[in-house]
Amino acid sequence: MNKILSDTAEIMHNAVSLEPEQSSRDEFSTDRELPVDLSFLNTLSGNFYWSWHDECASLFRDIDPGLWYTCEQNPRLFLRDLSEIRIWEKAADHDYLERIRKIEEEFLKYTAVDPTEHGAIDSANPVAYFCAEYGIHNSLPIYSGGLGILAGDHLKSASDLNIPFVGVGLMYRFGYFRQNISHDGWQEEHYADAFESERALEPVLDENGERLMIRLTMRGREVCVRVWLARVGRISLYLLDTSTPENDPVDRYITGHLYGGDSETRIVQELVLGIGGVRVLRALGIEPSVFHLNEGHSAFLTLELARESLLADPSSSFVDAMAAVRDKCVFTTHTPVDAGNDTFEPQVLKDCFGSEYLDSLKLPPESFFELGRTDPEDETEWFGMTPLAIRMSRSANGVSKKHGEVSRELWRGMFPVETAAESVPITSVTNGVHAPTWIDPLLKDVYVKHIGPDWMEVLRDRERWNAAVDQIPDKEIWRAHSVAKNLLISLIREKTLRKNTGDEHTINEHRKTTGLFDPEVLTIGFARRIAAYKRWNLIMSDLERLLKMVDDEARPVQFVFAGKAHPQDRKAKRILRELLTINHDSSWQQRAVFLAGYDQQIARHLVRGVDVWMNVPRRPLEASGTSGQKVAMNGGLNFSVLDGWWIEGYDGENGFKIGPRENPENLSDDELDKLDADSLYGVLENEIIPMFYEKNQEGLPARWIARMKSSIKSLTHQFSSDRMVSDYLRDIYLK
Repeated sequence: MNKILSDTAEIMHNAVSLEPEQSSRDEFSTDRELPVDLSFLNTLSGNFYWSWHDECASLFRDIDPGLWYTCEQNPRLFLRDLSEIRIWEKAADHDYLERIRKIEEEFLKYTAVDPTEHGAIDSANPVAYFCAEYGIHNSLPIYSGGLGILAGDHLKSASDLNIPFVGVGLMYRFGYFRQNISHDGWQEEHYADAFESERALEPVLDENGERLMIRLTMRGREVCVRVWLARVGRISLYLLDTSTPENDPVDRYITGHLYGGDSETRIVQELVLGIGGVRVLRALGIEPSVFHLNEGHSAFLTLELARESLLADPSSSFVDAMAAVRDKCVFTTHTPVDAGNDTFEPQVLKDCFGSEYLDSLKLPPESFFELGRTDPEDETEWFGMTPLAIRMSRSANGVSKKHGEVSRELWRGMFPVETAAESVPITSVTNGVHAPTWIDPLLKDVYVKHIGPDWMEVLRDRERWNAAVDQIPDKEIWRAHSVAKNLLISLIREKTLRKNTGDEHTINEHRKTTGLFDPEVLTIGFARRIAAYKRWNLIMSDLERLLKMVDDEARPVQFVFAGKAHPQDRKAKRILRELLTINHDSSWQQRAVFLAGYDQQIARHLVRGVDVWMNVPRRPLEASGTSGQKVAMNGGLNFSVLDGWWIEGYDGENGFKIGPRENPENLSDDELDKLDADSLYGVLENEIIPMFYEKNQEGLPARWIARMKSSIKSLTHQFSSDRMVSDYLRDIYLK
């Protein structure tokens, strides 16, 4: 009863009705009736292929730019709301029709190609990629941050590389929270109902043409799960949804909120993802060659595979089944600290599963709980999803070389006491990002002009890429960056304009923004989740020194911030409010902004438009980080603590480092923070600012542009998701 009251309170808090007629939606909008010559727009709007092909996005935007912006770049909603006169204007535009014809031809050619076989991985036996969130595009709001964006980029590269691949996730009705900042600088949260808009999703049907429905028993009740299909280029992403009238009102909200609710809610969500995901693939006739557990949230899928094995051979034991499961499963951990991994109180976990399911595993309860413990003999230890995933997978990997090292030490206790940390079987595949999604369109035009239309193929060959980038004139790199920077500043001015700014002076709202930010001023970006270990307050540790740089008349600095604090993390919210309300006798209020509602749309402008990207996590707590990789691809320069991916990326010429490579021994966190803050201020004052403002006879910052080109050359290939997925294919999936 307490659980039901808790769930109901959360639902009421978010002003969500439990009325059955509002609790489900059978389908999203059918295709808009369009003139035959424009009919391809319906097809294109239903496949996220458009989101990483600029010419496709422009087909929608150019019809009605204002509506495209209002619809948050959601082509299904855009077509629904598009006026009839704008449709027929384009139907009479011969140039526009020719653009559609060419793009349709390219799209059909792209999607018609059969997947390339790789050993046992083929169309009938693909890689099945399980993840709790996917950041495909902001028009499908089922992601919160880095893990989801990484998963979205993984799918896009798998599509571009034509690897047999399917994705499995959850369709969150309310997704992750949307952020508002009050007049006094305090973060507020609200949730939007994804079912109240149009989404590029199709209902998945069974062989009889009926809505595919699978069933699970959880918390003593049968739960019905329906499935949506999102098309991501050549890849099918199946999203599971419990918001259906057949379910108990509480169960309809299992897939309500991403990372919401209490521990029990997380358990049942992960049961749906793992066990439900396997059952969906079986219902669709898909027999994966490899199951990729991207983070521990989906680890229950290994239990479902074991149950299947035991049903197929009733004479076998769980140990026998475990060997068969391990042969098919691979696991990626993204968390460098023990506290960041999901753990559950055993009795609550047992109640959620139910005795019938646990009995089908042929395991007594204590043996079942041992699967999720770092130390199986420690009966006080809660059940952990990461230990379960490690035990039930044939391989485990971190997401950077440093993170692999940290993970080996973190999970060393799972192995015999004599096992040295370097012998713990956890490897690494460093994260990457999807270049076509994140590189600025104007910079892509520069690549097409000087490298050729096949620049993405060239990018996959590091030596060819470096030689090609060397031939691009400095002024063209600088011009493309300058346009992206001006576009970012335009966004800043629009996003921070408020008629009612309250009594507090904060950097997220201004009555007038026409003079806010200057495209000639060095612009530093800092955008990430607001958490203590991310050290948002490091830049504020010496305000006098900071404001001296901001106020410098000849060589000023301006900062753009974005990020969200977890709704329950009041310490993080206080850090944010402190940053927002700095109001000394300085130019800070005109040269610093905070962009509320950080999402993929804002991220695209930030990573393309800033001059410098700052990152100051407490080392070694950054598993990888990918935002800086996106900046590097656009010629921005990273200014970061040597942690995560930057340890592998930094070469002394392609960006700037903060602090030493390793933490000095015997220093407290406060002492380490002071050491890094001194380094941060010193590098800004003595290296970054002088170099940026140094101009040659042509008025170009030649040394700065040399570093930009070094960044593009040395980092774009190495940290692309094409390279990452190729590494997974060679080193993980096929081994």
